Formats: sequence, C-alpha cells, structure tokens
Amino acid sequence: MIPFFTRPLFLKFVKFGVVGFSGMFVDFGFTYLTKEYLKVQKYIANAIGFTLAATSNYYLNRIWTFHSHNPNIGWEYSKFLLVSVMGLGISTLIIYILNGKFKMNFYIAKVFAIGGVTLWNFFVNIMFTFTS
Repeated sequence: MIPFFTRPLFLKFVKFGVVGFSGMFVDFGFTYLTKEYLKVQKYIANAIGFTLAATSNYYLNRIWTFHSHNPNIGWEYSKFLLVSVMGLGISTLIIYILNGKFKMNFYIAKVFAIGGVTLWNFFVNIMFTFTS
C-alpha cells in the first residue's frame, strides 16, 4: 500500500494551515469591518473577506508552502481563485445551513465553514493549482 500522508505532504499541510490562519484574520477582519461598520449584507461581507484572504493566501502559499516557480502567475492565480470561489460556495452553504437554518451564531458558523473549506482548498490546490 502506498502511504498517502507522507512527511512532506504533512509539512505542506502545516504550512498551508499557518497561511490559512493568517488568512483567517484577514477574512474575519474584513468581514467584520464590512458587515458591522459598513453595514454590507452578511453574505456579501463574507465574500469580500474571503476574497481578500484568498489573495493574501495565494501569495504566501506560492512562495512558502508550495515553492512555485511557475512563470505564468496570472494563470496560477486564476486557478487558485477558481478553487477559492468554489470554496466560497461551500463556505456560504455551510454558513447558510448553520446560521440560517439552525440559528447558530454567524461567526461560529463561519469557523466551521473555514474548517471544511481548508481541507477542500488544500487538496484541490495541491492537485490542480500548484502542479508543475
């Protein structure tokens, strides 16, 4: 049997997690700012926070986690954003279900959404975005 979780994969996941954790501050910060201070609708505020976090995450993952040297940054960034937008859909669905249907606090629902989307983003990015 071929081991799926190798040490290098685990270390990439840890780095991805550290980058994602920094992105969580960007995401929550801008979501909170736009929702609470600018009075933007909560799902739009969520999309703004998520998109800004995805952009900072792309840069950090490109240089630190995946050590990408792909000269076609625009294409690679587009693929990363596509994965992120799909993750945004998953995130929004999780928040809608937990907050809208089960009346869980919006920000607690967002924590669950981030957890689920982290796994999605890591595996899809390693297999699709940052391939050589």
